[in-house]
Amino acid sequence: MYTTIEKVYHDKVNHGRPLRYDLHMHSSVSDGILEPAALVERVAEAGIDVMALTDHDTTDGVKAAARAGFARGVRVIAGAEISVSWQGGLLHILALGVDLRDPTLQQGLALLRERREERAVAMGERLAASGIEGCLDGARGYAGGSSIGRSHFAADLVARGFAKDRAAAFRKFLRPGKPGYVSCQWASLESAVAWIKGAGGRAVIAHPARYRLTATKMGRLCEEFKSLGGDGIEVVSGTHTPHDNAMAAGMAQRFELLASQGSDFHDPAQTWLGFGSLPALPENLTPVWHDWGHCAETREYRVGRTG
Repeated sequence: MYTTIEKVYHDKVNHGRPLRYDLHMHSSVSDGILEPAALVERVAEAGIDVMALTDHDTTDGVKAAARAGFARGVRVIAGAEISVSWQGGLLHILALGVDLRDPTLQQGLALLRERREERAVAMGERLAASGIEGCLDGARGYAGGSSIGRSHFAADLVARGFAKDRAAAFRKFLRPGKPGYVSCQWASLESAVAWIKGAGGRAVIAHPARYRLTATKMGRLCEEFKSLGGDGIEVVSGTHTPHDNAMAAGMAQRFELLASQGSDFHDPAQTWLGFGSLPALPENLTPVWHDWGHCAETREYRVGRTG
């Protein structure tokens, strides 16, 4: 006998409709706008069958999302987006299908959240020194008890009239060389991949075109990532152009990486491609979900039933 959610998958497979995946989403647990359960409601309304909650450096929202997913027939994959320092720049590595109880993963994520807090304090001090007082307190208010990110500072700067929108806040204050920017030493690529693999998950390079790497450097990243045990690359991203998707598809082919897709959803008002409207992965690539059972009860789903 099927559980409610398993019957949904079984019926969709038997009726011939491909399942729809979005494996990169953020909630209010990090820098998204919607609480996990509200995000799942939007996902269900958009007709997405399988989603991954990938908040920055935390898995704290996964259980709430999975419970909501169980009620709405949406499979929720346990995930996170891990901050990585690589060759002087910032990368994001998606963790998909991890065991939430894995102590090494959770210790690593906790360390990154501590570094986020330290960076936030330093950012507040730098902005105060430039004449903008109280920005740290404002950012804390927008974070609502979650780890503070640059987007929370951006929200405060916009609310107090220092920038017309969040993009302008980043350009004027929060990018390298600007008054509120503070560099941070994040996880190494080796550590991030090891945490994910040790927790039984798959490691995926998020939105590769966002890093503005040369073709040579992108190849070097993929080669190193693959050698460390990395699994995949986000080929289709809500922040990519069609050209970017084609570049990422080429990297997936060249380095025999699994292909993933995700909207990188944060806010219903975001200007880039939202969930429910992502183009399909190229047929010549192997999806990261190629061996995930449609009806079988998996680790990711058990969180929703018992968490």
